[in-house]
Amino acid sequence: MGKKQMKTVWTTFDPPGELVPLLRTLAEEYPIKERGDGPQLKFRRISGKETVSAVIRSGNEAVIEYSSISAAARGLGTLLAGMEGENRSPFAVFGIMLDVSRNMVMTVDHLKRWLRRLALAGCNTLMLYCEDTYVLEGEPFFGYMRGPYSFSDIRELDRYARSLGIELIGCIETLGHLEQILKWEQYGSIKDTRSVMLADEDATYALIEKMIRFWSDALGSRRIHIGMDETHDLGRGAFLDRHGYERGFDIFNRHLAKVNEICRKYGLMPMLWSDMYFRMANPRREYYDSTCEIPEDVRKAIPGNAGLVYWDYYHADAESYEKMIRRHREMGFEPVVASGIWTWPTLWYDHEMTARTIVPCLEACRREKVRELFFTLWGDDGAFCNIDSALAGIFYAADQVFGETDRKRTARRFNVVCGPTDYDAHLTAAKINARFPSPDGGSFKVFSSYLIWDDPLLGIALDGYSRKNPDFCRLMGEILDEILENLPAGGKLNGAGDLEFAADVAVLLKRKLELRRSLLAAYERKDRQALLVIAGETIPATVKAAERFDKSFRRQWMRGAKPFGLERIQARNAAQISRLRETAVRIREYVSGQTERIDELECRLGPEVPAKDCYALYELISAGTCII
Repeated sequence: MGKKQMKTVWTTFDPPGELVPLLRTLAEEYPIKERGDGPQLKFRRISGKETVSAVIRSGNEAVIEYSSISAAARGLGTLLAGMEGENRSPFAVFGIMLDVSRNMVMTVDHLKRWLRRLALAGCNTLMLYCEDTYVLEGEPFFGYMRGPYSFSDIRELDRYARSLGIELIGCIETLGHLEQILKWEQYGSIKDTRSVMLADEDATYALIEKMIRFWSDALGSRRIHIGMDETHDLGRGAFLDRHGYERGFDIFNRHLAKVNEICRKYGLMPMLWSDMYFRMANPRREYYDSTCEIPEDVRKAIPGNAGLVYWDYYHADAESYEKMIRRHREMGFEPVVASGIWTWPTLWYDHEMTARTIVPCLEACRREKVRELFFTLWGDDGAFCNIDSALAGIFYAADQVFGETDRKRTARRFNVVCGPTDYDAHLTAAKINARFPSPDGGSFKVFSSYLIWDDPLLGIALDGYSRKNPDFCRLMGEILDEILENLPAGGKLNGAGDLEFAADVAVLLKRKLELRRSLLAAYERKDRQALLVIAGETIPATVKAAERFDKSFRRQWMRGAKPFGLERIQARNAAQISRLRETAVRIREYVSGQTERIDELECRLGPEVPAKDCYALYELISAGTCII
């Protein structure tokens, strides 16, 4: 169970001036004081290329040796957890990128709470991913009905982050991923395609300058992430109509040069995602092809002051990361590496995918002597993950960065810093995102959201998973039983992820699995009595679980997020409940003879369709079949 925070109040006499803001800010929540009675805490600054955080305890005294403010903060986290020892990291920059643009915008107060926890984990960087969720003067549709941050919000967060030794960096989009802005008629003149801005258009750069000026004025950091990733249809819309076909590389680099000049004007050093250079060099538009050739003229046209960010959340072997790191260096750039703490597309932090990918990534980064690293937390398709559950992933990742691989020590740090909570319970809940063996000897991943919002009559996701492993329903049921047996009862341990919410997810998943399995079996047997039991008992119980899930989702959302965006998830939940009731209606129509068959249950794929192709069916969910 969760370990309670230490009651001992550590006091420090004459702390180093650089640490006073840190101590005062952490004292808002944790038992640390500059003056007073109690065990004495001292600090000792050390130098060196590595980031070092060490805690040495002796009787009623503790000494924290640190190489940076963030290292001192990590030492405080170690001390608060009642531990000691030395941690070393080869990374000069380490932190997270938090997506606050895909429906969920975290409140300022909750972000401050996160900043305190990030500091005690040892992070020195927070990138705030804002596509349009900030207020731009003269742009009323920028962030309209999306819960945007004001200029004063960002200034306040910047001050707070700096007090904790954390650099707050704006992470925006200046080319693609801007569909939330480009959907408005006001921006029709700068729209190339649905999500990509129109290059070589004066109005485009006027807006981009406003965006960059906002972040330059709001933040003390002189770094900015300008995005520009996944612009697959660049130059294929309005640009093509106006100018004809032009090589994507040339449009991209010309646009980058103009954005870079704006950054220079405001004294900012830009960084951008590197994927489009590799994708445009690959006929299949793949990012991770280590053999594709990027033309020499393209490499030379990339501004030398622009940092390339290599993102990779998928590979489970260090060699893949090493190859791509070298490819960036061959282009003449020292890469910033972005791995992922998996908060997409799931309702709870995915520990299996996180551990599967960051461990080899860190291994490669250490071998290749990468100096800058961060972990992304994306919110694809609605940001419906219980975001505080990801704190378990952040503390896991931070310990891996600092060479701390003892699970018990990670749990102790997490339970105290984020408490009251339970690290092991978080990882138990994370099993709703399971990996299963497939008949071909491989494996496939199951994401909780696909099943939660899978239509009860169509059953696209569940049938797809069952085709990959015919025993899927039974195996998944066993996992859900394990989760429900081991999650703590009540809400006393919800200091981080909402464990009550996790239990409600598991209950609804279990109900839906049972409903689908019994429905298909009874319909195949033409067992009308069993079908009536499903309509009269199984479906009402599932509806009740769905209603509880809806209330639980709202509770955990409102705990730390602005209300904007909640309506999208509530609409999905309402649709799910409506479709469950429709299923009961369809059953009764069939049993009473009003219809000869239930068409949705007749529409099944035959055995000739390869199971490996079923993953593509899940895209139907994102396309709207199940309103994801």
